[in-house]
Amino acid sequence: MSLVNNERVKLLANALDRASTACVAVGVIGPAAAFLYGMGAVPVSPVALGLGSAVWLATAVILHYFARRTVGGLK
Repeated sequence: MSLVNNERVKLLANALDRASTACVAVGVIGPAAAFLYGMGAVPVSPVALGLGSAVWLATAVILHYFARRTVGGLK
């Protein structure tokens, strides 16, 4: 039963890590690219962009941390 449990733990850790990667792509890279290329229907201030990106990046770091803690539960 330990092997099945280990695989489930690894799947959960991978899902959390993929979610953290998605947070970086959606919340940091996407808005930064849109800002640099002047795209977007509503102009956004650099301060708002920085704060939003910081929140998304912090979320990604927290998810990655939980993924690492989850892997620590392997038997």
